[in-house]
Amino acid sequence: MKILLVAINAKYIHSNLAVYCLRAYAKERLGDAVFDIDIAEYTINQHQDDILMDLYERKADVVCFSCYIWNLFYVEALVGELGKICSDTEIWLGGPEVSYDSKKVLERLPFVKGVMKGEGERTFAELCERYINTVSIEKTDDLSSLSGITFRRADGSIRENAWREPMDLSEVPFIYDDMSEFEHKIVYYETSRGCPFSCSYCLSSIDKKLRFRDMNLVKKELQFFLDKKVPQVKFVDRTFNCRHDHAMEIWSYIKEHDNGITNFHFEISADLLNEEELHLIETMRPGLIQLEIGVQSTNPNTIREIKRTMNFDKLSGIVNRIREMKNVHQHLDLIAGLPFEDIESFANSFDDVYRLKPHQLQLGFLKVLKGSYMEEMQSEYGLVYKSAPPYEVLYTKWLSYENVLELKGIEEMVEVYYNSRQFEHTLEALEQEYSSAYELYKKLWQYYRSENLLGVQHKRSARYEILLDFIGKIGLPAQKAEYFRELLIFDYYLRENAKTRPAFAGENALSKEEIRLFYENEAKNHTYLPLYGGYDKNQMRKMTHLEHFPTLGKTILFDYMQRNPLNQEARNENILKV
Repeated sequence: MKILLVAINAKYIHSNLAVYCLRAYAKERLGDAVFDIDIAEYTINQHQDDILMDLYERKADVVCFSCYIWNLFYVEALVGELGKICSDTEIWLGGPEVSYDSKKVLERLPFVKGVMKGEGERTFAELCERYINTVSIEKTDDLSSLSGITFRRADGSIRENAWREPMDLSEVPFIYDDMSEFEHKIVYYETSRGCPFSCSYCLSSIDKKLRFRDMNLVKKELQFFLDKKVPQVKFVDRTFNCRHDHAMEIWSYIKEHDNGITNFHFEISADLLNEEELHLIETMRPGLIQLEIGVQSTNPNTIREIKRTMNFDKLSGIVNRIREMKNVHQHLDLIAGLPFEDIESFANSFDDVYRLKPHQLQLGFLKVLKGSYMEEMQSEYGLVYKSAPPYEVLYTKWLSYENVLELKGIEEMVEVYYNSRQFEHTLEALEQEYSSAYELYKKLWQYYRSENLLGVQHKRSARYEILLDFIGKIGLPAQKAEYFRELLIFDYYLRENAKTRPAFAGENALSKEEIRLFYENEAKNHTYLPLYGGYDKNQMRKMTHLEHFPTLGKTILFDYMQRNPLNQEARNENILKV
């Protein structure tokens, strides 16, 4: 009996924690009886024919697909073709995107045998046991006693079995014994399942049985990651800090055992952080942790309606405090299309969050997930969304489709100019020329649209040229326009150790002779480059950049050997005299 677990990820760097957990639990429970459970991981960017060919050549008796909002459309098309060429293969689906309308899934996908609903480790293991103990695959029809599935009987009728009770998370085996399978991929890890909150747009709130993995196991597994010097471990816990002692013990452990390399990513509620946690965070190595914080909206009516627990004033104070620590990357999220949020309200929410200056600001759009409270309320909210995954909002009774298009444009501008962190100082100054940050990004999007710049793959250096041209059309005095050009040059060299000057930068105000003399002096005295003792003047010049900014009144040395671990900016120092 050969059973294949299939994951179709959004990107190559992603891995699918679920299929590895299913295999590990089944092998531990069934022992030697299970000797042939394989995993196949692909991406939605691959040609379906290539995946179809690979699945066919694997000759599996049972194929199980992991289904999410980003891959369901792809999976459904794939299983439709797989069922035609592998008629003797039984196909199962599982995951959040098929769990809450499992009967409808089977009605529209005639080649699919069944759906595993909700948490799948025990269900998959018991299903494997049925197949292994069955003489022929046709006799697996007797599944009426197996909890956690909806399946198709031999006569074509569909039976929905009861949901399975949530399990003890400590029973799930650790999946990362062999890190070679995850080389160059994000490593996902969970220490809890379920969520204590009831946000109406989210499926995690359905599982009210909040469970935590045994801390002794967690510490052992964290040490494994640290010993292997894994670049990043991304916790998938829905609200990592919902239990203070749990968060403190894990954060204390990774701080005490910090290897100087591994970064840990957590999704948290910032307004739940207390003084003890904040003090601990303040003492961490820069880059040890990064925090993703869901704000979603700052409209109190919206927050109340979506049943979210969030004190924005408290959240703001904590985010500002963490920012001042200068050791933690913060990623803040907003969602467009929520109830009671019109375009003016969203603009206010955007400006409120933008003022907090997170390292990244994610402007997302409401996805109406099956089984969510938001789906139940679609009629009352005038909520219209796309029929195909990811079921993204088109308009609501508060937000028109035209408004959504505007927000899509602003999302793109924020991603290109703000989230890239390549224009930080220019943007900070440019914001002062507009009534709000929202207005700035709206005008920038309108400029892109008027100049037919949207939908084009621009080179990185071209983005600077475009922004400079945009600034030039504002109507600023010549001296101020030159000030912005120098800010762009400054931003450019903060990130780029470029020896070929971009066109917008013009000539360096320093002469070649001045630059030569500076590096000759540094080779002797190391006044500004004390860490370059073993390098000659030519090597130092290759690893740094020297630029004079007449309007800014500064001569800046950019040192690319020393970069900020949070934003990768080069160390920069104002040289008083060259």
